[in-house]
Amino acid sequence: MQTVADILTYAARRTPDHKALFLGGQSVTYEQLLLQASIIGTGLQAKGIRRGDCILTMLQNHWGAVVLHWAAQLYGVVICPVNWRTTASELAFFAKDCSAKAIFYDEHSEAAAKAFDAAPGVIVAEAPQDGWHNSDDTWPNLLQRRPDPLPEIGEDDISVILYTSGTTGLGKGVPRSHRAERAASIAHIAQNGLFSGDISLGVMPFYHTMGVRILLSSALLSGSLICQPRFEPNETLDLIARHKISSLYLVPTLYHDLLMVLDKHPRALPSIDRLGFAGASMSDGLLQKLTRQFPGVKIINHYGSSEIYTYTVTQKAASKPGSAGRAGLNATIAIIPLGSDDITERERQGIQGQVIASADSAEAFAGYLNRPDADAAAFRSGWYLTGDVGYLDTDGELFLTGRVDDMIITGGENVMPVEIESVLSLHPDVSEAVIIGRPDERLGQKITACIVAKRDVSASQLDKHCRQSGLPGYRCPKDYEFLQEIPKSPVGKILRRLI
Repeated sequence: MQTVADILTYAARRTPDHKALFLGGQSVTYEQLLLQASIIGTGLQAKGIRRGDCILTMLQNHWGAVVLHWAAQLYGVVICPVNWRTTASELAFFAKDCSAKAIFYDEHSEAAAKAFDAAPGVIVAEAPQDGWHNSDDTWPNLLQRRPDPLPEIGEDDISVILYTSGTTGLGKGVPRSHRAERAASIAHIAQNGLFSGDISLGVMPFYHTMGVRILLSSALLSGSLICQPRFEPNETLDLIARHKISSLYLVPTLYHDLLMVLDKHPRALPSIDRLGFAGASMSDGLLQKLTRQFPGVKIINHYGSSEIYTYTVTQKAASKPGSAGRAGLNATIAIIPLGSDDITERERQGIQGQVIASADSAEAFAGYLNRPDADAAAFRSGWYLTGDVGYLDTDGELFLTGRVDDMIITGGENVMPVEIESVLSLHPDVSEAVIIGRPDERLGQKITACIVAKRDVSASQLDKHCRQSGLPGYRCPKDYEFLQEIPKSPVGKILRRLI
């Protein structure tokens, strides 16, 4: 089987003059990208970084991030991209955990890199956004004119280590092989119905599985990646119009922000032919707004994780709100009863349970980095416990209702937040809604709605809306809190623990 390195080398042979990367006013062809990545990879070799060694990057989405990712793939080096907002103490953890031989930063992460006390022999160097310069004395003679020959790389070699977003700590390292990365990228193309020459937006960060998937899929298709270092909705809309971007793949929060701008400054975006989302369920209200803004455009819901890229997918998200679809090309899923340790037991159709996925997927990782305790908790007889709660409808499609840890037990009843959030999202005066459970002496937990409002709206109006929607009384919020904003992670995931 081919490796991730072959994705770039084949694209450079197939379409050498096609534009691979756009950033600002500059562009790079596939032939140029292969040469640049080979030169940087040779520089890594010259500094003693060999096949199987790890480099850590803390970069926004720009030239340096793209070329370093490909350089690592070409020379069998493991790349570990982390959030460019990482602090010095967090960097110390990541660098030790992945045994980083080199750390690359940019102007946005320079302070943490300079404050970090690197171990002897660990290289700390800047990766400029628009090309590598020889002025950096910490990395002399990097730009050699003759790239070293590419080494033999095995499909089981590790391509990338991604860190999960930790709920109580710094997350867990997820080593992903060349085989898993390539299989996930091919599945991404098929499941999203992408075509050769696709023009995609590269704004999802490369330290996130969605960002990596867009990067690799673009090269598989000889497509063009329009890099946006960080999300800004007005700039995003300008990039879509200027480059005639055909596909977007974002988290729901970023779609929400795009639509807020489009509401104020409407414009036609005829080049868009498909919208993919992942990372969280999309509320019914947001889905309706997206459908109105982009009539007739295919909307794809992808449900997966860093550990196993695809669990389920549907290309008909607009016609069946809330559905996460059926198992992906390489996936097998099942629902087991909540609280059960017996993975052979199956929950009945329509009954909520924990989603589990086969670890035999070609897209799956083999286990967490340095965390046998996490492996023991996550794997059961060849199955991976996702920690997500959902049910299968009469068509066999999956509906997600939340995380096991998010479940609210109120008055002895199990309640998941997603259904209530979707109902509230349909109220015309609600911009965002998040449901949490607060301690209550009588009920155990009291359902509380945290609301970001578009305009003045009262708790009694929202309560009436929930009851008229058909929500059972025990699922209706008992309290309403009005917030200026909902706390979110850098990739737009709602951080319930901070509310």
